[in-house]
Amino acid sequence: MSTEWLAVLMFIGIFITLSFGYPIGPTFAGTAMIFVLIGLSFGAFHPELLRILPNRWFGTMSDYTYLAIPYFIYMGAILEKSGLSEDLLETVGILFGRIPGGLALGVILVGALLGAATGVVAASVIAMGLISLPVMLRFGYDKGLATGAIASAGTITQLIPPATVLVVLADQLGIPLGDLFIGSIIPSIILTGAYGLYCVGVGIFQPHKAPPMPAEALAMRGRILALRILKALVPTLGLIVAVLGSIYAGFATPSEAGAVGSLGGILLAAYGKLNWALLRDAAMDTLRITSLVILILFGSTLFSLVFDGLGGTKLMVRLLTGLPGGYWSFLIFSMVAVFLLGIFLEFIEICFIVMPIFVPVCRELGIDLAWFGILMDINLLTAFLSPPVGFTLFYLSSIAPPEVKIEDIFRGVVPFMIVTVVVLIIVMIWPETVTWLIELSEARRLSG
Repeated sequence: MSTEWLAVLMFIGIFITLSFGYPIGPTFAGTAMIFVLIGLSFGAFHPELLRILPNRWFGTMSDYTYLAIPYFIYMGAILEKSGLSEDLLETVGILFGRIPGGLALGVILVGALLGAATGVVAASVIAMGLISLPVMLRFGYDKGLATGAIASAGTITQLIPPATVLVVLADQLGIPLGDLFIGSIIPSIILTGAYGLYCVGVGIFQPHKAPPMPAEALAMRGRILALRILKALVPTLGLIVAVLGSIYAGFATPSEAGAVGSLGGILLAAYGKLNWALLRDAAMDTLRITSLVILILFGSTLFSLVFDGLGGTKLMVRLLTGLPGGYWSFLIFSMVAVFLLGIFLEFIEICFIVMPIFVPVCRELGIDLAWFGILMDINLLTAFLSPPVGFTLFYLSSIAPPEVKIEDIFRGVVPFMIVTVVVLIIVMIWPETVTWLIELSEARRLSG
C-alpha cells in the first residue's frame, strides 16, 4: 500500500504547528523527526536516508551564495542607522516637491534607492515610516495615500537586488544568484515606475490628497541644492552602481560584491554618524537575521529530506504536472498558493516550504527558473501588502503616529496592491522582462 499519505499529513502538520506560533526552524526539524518515527513504524522511510543529512548541511555551509546574506544585511544596517536615508528623502522631496504628488513620488524613489542599498524589507519600511510619514502628514497628504506609498516603497525592497529574498530563492531554485539579481532589474524598474505614476496621477486628479509642497519648503536652490544632491544622492547611487554593476559586468560574484558593499557602506557612514555603537548595532542585526536564516535552512533541509523520503516530492510533481491546462494551470495555482501563504508567513518560510515542491514541476514543464523566481518574488510582495495580516502593514503601524489608524493603512495599500498585480501580469505575459538582461549578460561574459 502506498504511504504517500504520510507526506501529505507531514505537509499539513507544518502549517498546523506554525499556526500556534512556534519558531519556523525548530518546527521544520521537529515535524520531520516525528514523521521519521511514524514512517519507520509503517516501513515507509528508510533510515539510511538520514546518513545523507550531514552531507547536505555541510554542502549548505560550503555554498558561497549564502555569504551574500550577511554582507548585504550589514551594508543595509550601516546605511539605515547612519542617517543617510533621512538625507535622501529630504533631498528627493525638494527635487520633486513642486509637482502634484511629488513628495509621494519622492518616497517611492527613495524606497527604491534604499531597497538597492539595504535588501531588508522591515528596515526599509520602518526607516521610511519614521522619516517620511510625519512630513507627508504635515504637508496635507491623505493618510491612506501617505501610508500606502510608504508601505509599497518599503516593500519594493523585496524585489530590488540585493534583496535577501533573491539570495534565498536562488539557492532553492538551484540557479546562480547573479541571474536573479540581473533578472529582477527590469521588473523592479517597471514596478517603481508604476507606483510613481499612480502617485502623480492622484496628485493630478485628486490634488487634495497629494498637494504640492509649499514654496517655503522648496527654498533651497542653485549651488546649495547642487551640493545637497552631491552629498546625499551621488554616494548612494555610486555604491549601488558599484555593487550591482560589478555583478552585471561579471567582475565580481554577488558575495564579493556584497563584501565591497559592506565596506562602501562604512565609508559612506563615515560622513555622518559613524561610531562604534553604530557598528556594533549593525553587526548584531546582521548576526540575528543571518542566524535565523541558517537555522531555518537547517530545519528545512531535514524536512525536505524526510518529505522526499516519504514520497511527497514525487506525489506533488505527479499532481501538479497533471493539472488541466498544464503550464498555465500550474503557474496560476502556484501564484495563488504563494499569495495566500504570503499573507500569513514570512518569505523565508514560504521559500523553504514550497520551492522544493515547485522546482521539480518547473523543470518537468520547461519553465525558466529565473523567470519563475521573479514571479514568486513579485507575488510575495503583493501578499506582504495584503490586508488584514500583511507583514508590511504591521511594520508600518508599529511606528505610525496615533492619528493614523490601521484602517487608513489598509485603505491606502489597496491601490498599490492592484498596481503590483498588474505588473505581475505584465511580467508573466512577457518573460523577456526577466530573461533579456540575463541572456545579454551571459553573452557578454562568453564574448569576453
